[in-house]
Amino acid sequence: MVRDIVDNVPRARNAVVLSADGIPRGATDGMTEADVRTVSAAMAGMQSLSRATARFAGAAEDARWHQTIVEFSHGWVFLIGAGQGAFLAAAAEPEVDLQQISFRMHRLVARLGGNLTSAPRTSAGQAAADGDGGEPSGRPQEAASSGLELPELDRALAGVRGARHAVLLDDRGLPRATTSGISKDLADTVSAAMTGLHAYSRATSRFAGGPDDGRWRQTVVEFRHGWVLLTAAGDDACLVAAADHDCDIEEFATRLHEVVRASGTAALPGGGTGGDV
Repeated sequence: MVRDIVDNVPRARNAVVLSADGIPRGATDGMTEADVRTVSAAMAGMQSLSRATARFAGAAEDARWHQTIVEFSHGWVFLIGAGQGAFLAAAAEPEVDLQQISFRMHRLVARLGGNLTSAPRTSAGQAAADGDGGEPSGRPQEAASSGLELPELDRALAGVRGARHAVLLDDRGLPRATTSGISKDLADTVSAAMTGLHAYSRATSRFAGGPDDGRWRQTVVEFRHGWVLLTAAGDDACLVAAADHDCDIEEFATRLHEVVRASGTAALPGGGTGGDV
């Protein structure tokens, strides 16, 4: 049944079913056992860290995670929920029809139903990762400023309806610049989660059909209430952005990249050195 995605979506490559703790439960043909284990472990970490960024996307009573998408120069990786404690991952070539593969993935989950459900092995930690606890916040007003505000980032947000925050990370995963209205605690928390998400994203390069060091472009996390975008931003830097769910995320990403290109990462707070992200 998992082959439905590969057989019926042109340019789809592979699909893997896994439990929340990274145990593979099934995969399409053509993948080695080692690759299936690696992908499953990376996807488990990715979904956990994706959910941990819910607060950055804004306050919401229902901070439900929908999907995480990773883009490489050589392909795509998609991750969605597949019942309690189970997930479905798929990989495709760059030219795949994104709507078609998303439809097939969700249809497969609906067909398999409870067969994919895995009983949770933890409770408290997963509840925090799901975004059900903690202190939700959109733009904290009373918390201390990050001290790294960059007016160019604020201007980029001002031009896009629904845009919320942006944080520029250096090659160590530390915040280098932020939009105004972000507290230092939130900037540090988001930076830590995004550093891990970046590492897990890059670990799926072979699953997407490329080499282990394939060029990563961006990771997009969709929630019911908003979006979180992690994207390459020049030499040794990553850009994190958050927006409401009705935001034009492509326009937002384009404006943010224009800021980075115009300023140059070396000219931004914290400096920067050469090297590919």
